Amino acid sequence: MVIMPISQTAPMLLTRNLLYTGMTRAKKLLIIIGNKNIIDFMINNADNKKRNTGLCYKMIEYNN
Repeated sequence: MVIMPISQTAPMLLTRNLLYTGMTRAKKLLIIIGNKNIIDFMINNADNKKRNTGLCYKMIEYNN
């Protein structure tokens, strides 16, 4: 079960990818709580930004 609260925030965070991730994590039940206009914005916002997480570096350091 996933409960996904969606609120007004920076547009760069309101992406289709985030919405998709929440939907695909829900195996039996998805509850989306939020404004329909914001959800519509997310559906139409297919903007992908390169994420600089440092994950690769952290994994290499962890394995050493």
